[in-house]
Amino acid sequence: MSAGAGVGIRDRGIAALRGLALVPTMVPALALFCLTVTFLPLMVIGIGVLVLPVLITATRGLADFSRRRAEAWTGVHIARPYRPAPKFDRGIPGVVQRTRWMLGDPATWRDLLWSLADLAVGLALAILPLGFIAQGVFGLLQPFLWETLIDAGDSGWYTFLKVDSAGMAVLAVPLGLAYIVFGFFIAPYMLRAHALFTRSLLAPTRKAEMELRVRHLTDTRSEAVDASAAELRRIERDLHDGAQARLVAMGMNLGAAEALLETNPEAARALLTETREASAKALNELRDLVRGIHPPVLADRGLGDAVRALGLESPLHVEVSVDLPGRLEAPVESAGYFAVNEVLTNAAKHAQARNVWVDVRYRAGRLRIEVTDDGRGGAALDKGTGLRGIERRLGTFDGTLALDSPRGGPTTVTMELPCVLSSPKTSPS
Repeated sequence: MSAGAGVGIRDRGIAALRGLALVPTMVPALALFCLTVTFLPLMVIGIGVLVLPVLITATRGLADFSRRRAEAWTGVHIARPYRPAPKFDRGIPGVVQRTRWMLGDPATWRDLLWSLADLAVGLALAILPLGFIAQGVFGLLQPFLWETLIDAGDSGWYTFLKVDSAGMAVLAVPLGLAYIVFGFFIAPYMLRAHALFTRSLLAPTRKAEMELRVRHLTDTRSEAVDASAAELRRIERDLHDGAQARLVAMGMNLGAAEALLETNPEAARALLTETREASAKALNELRDLVRGIHPPVLADRGLGDAVRALGLESPLHVEVSVDLPGRLEAPVESAGYFAVNEVLTNAAKHAQARNVWVDVRYRAGRLRIEVTDDGRGGAALDKGTGLRGIERRLGTFDGTLALDSPRGGPTTVTMELPCVLSSPKTSPS
């Protein structure tokens, strides 16, 4: 939910209740802060070394939950700032290394600062709307409560009104209504303000973003080089085992046919027929090889028609929806094409699916491809179904892959690639 105009009273009420729901995470966050500060000096006697990794991991888990909650409730994305963990030794030396690595990460200290500050700043932002609403309800009840409160010794002040008569109690009603309206009005803004406050402490700093970016580029560059080397080895293997072997056999057959042409024309004719069939097979293999490198339909008609062709070739019933206002960059089209091809292959081989829906669209500088099947679900990135390879391929272009595959299905694979349109649309969609 985003703050602003157009938010209904129901959404504002939900925002107010969500503000109250922020409070339960603040108490364990403060407890983890206190425990961490307590055990830090105990590192000198070894106890802190054993306990601190557990406390910091718990704090990170709570911070990750707050990041996900902020995005789900307000749309404020908060990236994880933590440095990737290196390999640690076994035993006590590994525990010491892990503790030093965690304490050496600036994000750890920002998490601790957040766990302390969230109880003060976050609590005020979270419960402020409900405070106004509660105060407003109290104002609505003044005509019924003022005498009882005065008899009990209350001063009679309701904010800036001194309610000591029936007339003043009636005046408190519209003021209470105003407080309620104001509380509902500010609820989504306060919820978003809390998310922005959370992002200010839990998001990566500019320096950390640069470090993560450099590390990501280094990893994707290495993966791209490895993928290119593997692709070259595949092409070389396919040429050696396929077309090259047939061409060698054809040359031998032609030599034998030439030797038999005078003495045994029938045998020579049979060898020539066999050679012609071998040449057709070699040509088909070369075409398949070229299609595996860059399909002609992709080069000629673009990603939309190429994905439709994949749907027609699939043994499953595939419905394709395309909304591309123009041609994409060739490398992006190729990455998207082979990603869809791999996902469709997985659906046919592993998912026991019958129907697949593919949605390809371009929005706000990103190519978004969503593939949904009605299979058994239970897919995972680490099960060796090729999804991790797709993720690496997309990562080369700063793309992302998201998998939603509960057991029993359906499975939805969402892929996004940042890109620009390189030419107007040349094919129907």
